[in-house]
Amino acid sequence: MRRGSAQTPRRQHASNTRNNMYQIDQKFPDFSLEIYDPEKDDIGKITLSDFSGRWLVLFFYPADFTFVCPTELADLQKRYDDFKKLNAEIVSVSTDTVHSHKTWVETEEILKGIKYKMAADHNGKFSKDLEIYYEESGKSHRACFIVDPDGILRSVQVVADEIGRSAGEIFRQLKALDFVRKNPGHVCPASWDEGGQTLTPSIKKTGKVYKDLPAGRQD
Repeated sequence: MRRGSAQTPRRQHASNTRNNMYQIDQKFPDFSLEIYDPEKDDIGKITLSDFSGRWLVLFFYPADFTFVCPTELADLQKRYDDFKKLNAEIVSVSTDTVHSHKTWVETEEILKGIKYKMAADHNGKFSKDLEIYYEESGKSHRACFIVDPDGILRSVQVVADEIGRSAGEIFRQLKALDFVRKNPGHVCPASWDEGGQTLTPSIKKTGKVYKDLPAGRQD
């Protein structure tokens, strides 16, 4: 009985996911969020259409003034120029206020120099729409959404709160997504990075993928 009870929420979550606001390779839902811009030290608003023609990385984290979160945001800042060179913009998002964002950046030493915008989903509406909201705590999950220049969702990653994410891995995924966008008919194998071997799917290659992989990559 206990096992059955524990499994029920999982089944309910799976059902909800099928009806959620987003799907891979479909239009990402529009949004309007207040933001704190550390570079300008000012407050503003953003919508999805503001990023038309550019890649958008929406980086959700649970809360300001916590422990893992500042290490993630600092890690993103280290790669921010790389993202910009790929025509991508980063926006971090939490359910804190813009005033909390400002105070946190000014207080937390490792966040000094943050340049990307920090959005405030203060009422949790956007997080709820995306089904990454903790009702009990009023916080969002650690989630990352990559949206392409046409507003199409191309990647979703959600991890446990106890572990931080790698800006390098997010950037690697973005490079792969940008490559296949610009090179139709090509696909990127596991752990692909810029300059690596890609594949061109064909029925003639079924069961013979190893022939297209560089030495040492067959396993």
